[in-house]
Amino acid sequence: MERGIVLVGLNHRSAPVEVRERVAFANGRLEPPLRRLVAVAGVAEGAILSTCNRVEVLACGPDPAALGAALPGFLASEHGVPEPALAGHLYTHTDREAVRHLFRVAASLDSMVVGEPQILGQLKEQYAAAAAAGASGQILHRCFHRSFSVAKRIRRETRIAERAVSIGSAAVELSRSIFDRLADKSALLLGAGTMGELTARQLLAQGVGSVMVANRTFDRAIDVARTLGAMPVPWDRLPRYLPLADLVIAAASGEEFLLPRAAIEEAMHERRHRPMFLIDLAVPRALDPAVNQLDNVYLYDIDDLEGVVTQNRGARAREAAKAETIVDAEVDTFWRWYTSLDVVPTIVALRERMEAIRRHEVERSLAALGALDPRQREALERLTQAIVNKVLHAPLTALRRHRADPAEAFYVEAARRLFHLGTEATGEASEERSARSARAPDGPPGEAERESARAGRRGLGRAAEDARELGRSARSARAPDGPPGEAERESARAGRRGLGASEERSARSARAPDGPPDEFDEDT
Repeated sequence: MERGIVLVGLNHRSAPVEVRERVAFANGRLEPPLRRLVAVAGVAEGAILSTCNRVEVLACGPDPAALGAALPGFLASEHGVPEPALAGHLYTHTDREAVRHLFRVAASLDSMVVGEPQILGQLKEQYAAAAAAGASGQILHRCFHRSFSVAKRIRRETRIAERAVSIGSAAVELSRSIFDRLADKSALLLGAGTMGELTARQLLAQGVGSVMVANRTFDRAIDVARTLGAMPVPWDRLPRYLPLADLVIAAASGEEFLLPRAAIEEAMHERRHRPMFLIDLAVPRALDPAVNQLDNVYLYDIDDLEGVVTQNRGARAREAAKAETIVDAEVDTFWRWYTSLDVVPTIVALRERMEAIRRHEVERSLAALGALDPRQREALERLTQAIVNKVLHAPLTALRRHRADPAEAFYVEAARRLFHLGTEATGEASEERSARSARAPDGPPGEAERESARAGRRGLGRAAEDARELGRSARSARAPDGPPGEAERESARAGRRGLGASEERSARSARAPDGPPDEFDEDT
């Protein structure tokens, strides 16, 4: 059965922010576009992933080529953007590569900052929106949930998220190397710029006790402090609040140092020389480098932090290589399940078709043979079931063996065509077609065909007679009210030999005249 998974999108590597923002979907407003997505011709399931660094559309349908052609148009039309304006920025992944891409996105291997955890939460939220809108189905449900498991496994089995790779996170990492804990520490933010605010946020996220915000413009200090849940400090009162700070983040600069060595010395005296950690994010530098000479004062500037980030990025790159190996294995696991979606129904349909034919032929034979006792009917059932199982063994084994093979679709289609699966044909109609195809072109059944049919009926009659004789011999040889004797056992063995010979005669008589044994005869 033809079916495919297609992902079309753009990200921070393929498109600048000016392009990404034109096709971004608003948070919390995905339901209408999701409904329009599954209304696109050929889309059976769909999902949309939209973050500041990527916009991607994932869809499943019966024609992967048609999906790949339709999704760029959907993305463009949703935002009123000419499709040619996106052409140079879009990438398309199909089937296994689409699954691999989704797994890598969930594990943050495709993020601007490898190992960052935010993308997994965004992915979960936007899949939940697709599920709530009724846009996802069996395949995307399995695919997304597997991606969540892959991300968790990578974080559990690698150290991809343990090293700081941003200036703010590097500052937090260094602070942890100086202080045993942050819960009872206070931080002072000098300047209310973006980088300083981000660093303060990361300190708060790591559990720092409190934050003070000082800015030359006090109103700006109040705004940032309100956002952070911090306390604003007037700029002219810095000397009073500086001794209270265990961590100082300088994100503003001027013509002179904001904190000269003398100011730090005085603050350390009031602190009774308890350690103070200073982070200078400003260029030009805001803190006097000479303060590093003071006892228990630790100063890191932007170059020091960049060195930590570069070292950690190298460590993360090594961990990312391990993560890619995990992704490869998980893609293989998912793909085995995905390809089995066609194999399993084919196997079930094939067994049902053969069982229908077996039941039909058994009923015809019972009608021709007349009354049989329960043991004889059971013997006939077992015989025909064994024949069906042997006939099916090779094709079913091949289907199971090739379920993860790229050529699996060939085996599924071949089985469906050869055994007329997925059609309304009954076993009787299929038999009639087989009989017609075996006749000479445009002619009635030949003498050889009629003779073969008569020989087959004679062989089946002899097999039934042998079975009845076997039953009579066994009963006559049994001692009254006693266990079977040696004579009875010998009679049973002889009967079985006779039945086997009878079956062999039946098989030989059913062959085409002077023809070689067929494959079933050889297996038997």
